[in-house]
Amino acid sequence: MEDINVRSVRYPLLVDQKFEKLALKLGRTKRQLFIQMVDYFYKSKKDPADLNDEVLKNTLMKNHQQYIGFIKTQENMLLVPMKSLMDRIGESQRQVIDLFNTEVLQHNVDVLNNQHALAAMFSEIAKLMEAILQSQKNRETLKAQFMSILEGYIRSRESFTIMTLGKEKEELIAVVKDQLRSL
Repeated sequence: MEDINVRSVRYPLLVDQKFEKLALKLGRTKRQLFIQMVDYFYKSKKDPADLNDEVLKNTLMKNHQQYIGFIKTQENMLLVPMKSLMDRIGESQRQVIDLFNTEVLQHNVDVLNNQHALAAMFSEIAKLMEAILQSQKNRETLKAQFMSILEGYIRSRESFTIMTLGKEKEELIAVVKDQLRSL
């Protein structure tokens, strides 16, 4: 059988010490680590001399710019119109609430004023009804007193005879007139 490990690489002792430490740290043999490093750089096309990895930075920056562009496009297409629509809806809702509050408050003030006016009218009506009732009572009392005076006059008049003097008749008339004046 032929040995496939025919190639060798020469490097300084300092590099060998670093290589040894790296292999121990990763838990691999130096040969395995070397093969994996070569595969890594071959597949990723990275330059081992570029410690800052400009290719990776450029790739990340390009992807980052694409994401930012996508987000800005979405913002302009969706978020900005939605925000302006929500602002308009909010403003119209504020206007509706303001108008509603204004109308309701004005209506409440009008109703309150009407209630005060009605209360004053009812108070006046109550006073007028009381006066009418009092007048009715006074009228009834007046009628009763008048009837009493009239009945007294009629009885006295019937008790007169032909012989009753004119002076007594005059006195009776004067008494009845005084009684009527006192009503």
